[in-house]
Amino acid sequence: MNIEFKKSKKPVKYNEAMKFLEKRVDIVKKGGRELVWFLEHPKTFTSGVRYKNEDILDKSINVIKTNRGGKITLHNPGQKVVYFVINLNNRKKNIRNLITQVEQIIIKFLKVYKVDSYADRKNIGIWVNQKKIAAIGIRVSRWIAYHGFSININNNLNDYQKILPCGLSNKKITSLKNECKKFNKIDKSLKNIFIQILPKF
Repeated sequence: MNIEFKKSKKPVKYNEAMKFLEKRVDIVKKGGRELVWFLEHPKTFTSGVRYKNEDILDKSINVIKTNRGGKITLHNPGQKVVYFVINLNNRKKNIRNLITQVEQIIIKFLKVYKVDSYADRKNIGIWVNQKKIAAIGIRVSRWIAYHGFSININNNLNDYQKILPCGLSNKKITSLKNECKKFNKIDKSLKNIFIQILPKF
């Protein structure tokens, strides 16, 4: 499998991560190795192409505009971010299938910790008991799919009070810590499931 799995132990600044990701997109477009990257960010608010100004409740915060799909969201320590650069020219050229497989990665990951979750076609992301636990934001350029998803593990959910995350009340957000008592080996579990699902991309 010609794909690099990268893990950052220290939080990576959002803009630095984006520069790295965009360079990798160019490399993959030229036939280079695909990438799956596990990391965390310092507290950062980002907006996708569908965000609205009214989604920002605290006008004093700095929001970084991105070219990914989706609305406004939060990244902060304790939240696992998974970025990827996947060449769909070598796989199925089907964006709906791509999103479905990403959803399955998250659902299967949560199942490891005995947390039942589900996807919602109207509100993209993964949900547990009508609360959102994972966000998905993907962009495709010349059939190179990149950006990825984030899963709330043990991050501070109070930070969501400054925004309407994905257009939702912050009361509609949860984390793995809230849903199960014990969890460990997060990156290892995600990597194993990613490898299982990749052939379906």
